Amino acid sequence: MGNDPAIADAAAAGGFLIACTIYLVLLAFVIAGGWKMLSKGGLLGVAIIVPFWNAIALAQLAQKPWWWGLLTLIPIVGIVFAVLIMHGISTAFGRGVGTTIGLVLLYPIFSCILGFGSAKYQGKATGFE
Repeated sequence: MGNDPAIADAAAAGGFLIACTIYLVLLAFVIAGGWKMLSKGGLLGVAIIVPFWNAIALAQLAQKPWWWGLLTLIPIVGIVFAVLIMHGISTAFGRGVGTTIGLVLLYPIFSCILGFGSAKYQGKATGFE
């Protein structure tokens, strides 16, 4: 009875459902927070759900050239540019290094803090120059 494959399959299915639920909740926070942040910066919020465009829009929100967003797609180099973009976003909202660290490590939470909180966007999002 201890080696019943049906029980193992049910446990695996339950774990998969829990993992999927957690993923969807985190995804909802990323989309909602990112959408609101982009909207505060005068950009289209829908950009957060479109691949490649979201990287470009976040670079524009950070007041960096649009092509910096494309550089985030390059392995290893992209990590550096992603951190620089997150720092640009936090300074554009009048925040400091603490918010940058939060955006890098806990993006779903800190994007909602910037998007739905009292932070005002203080910059001008760059366009395609």
